[in-house]
Amino acid sequence: MCLAIPGEIMRRWTADDGAIMAEADFAGERREVRLNYLPDLDVGDHVIVHAGFALTRLDPEEAARTTQMMRDSGLLDCEE
Repeated sequence: MCLAIPGEIMRRWTADDGAIMAEADFAGERREVRLNYLPDLDVGDHVIVHAGFALTRLDPEEAARTTQMMRDSGLLDCEE
């Protein structure tokens, strides 16, 4: 089972091979993700990522509720 943590796009760029890339913050951990399926995402947007690809856009309130619920359940560290 996979556990998807909402992430926030912090920056985006186009890679040398033409892939649309982003750096996303997942509860304090930053990862590179591909925006191939959601190329219109921009800095500040919230996403669910699987296997390195952004698959779903979330509104900021839903992302915050989900992250807080995961913290309350002990699935994430309590640090911001």
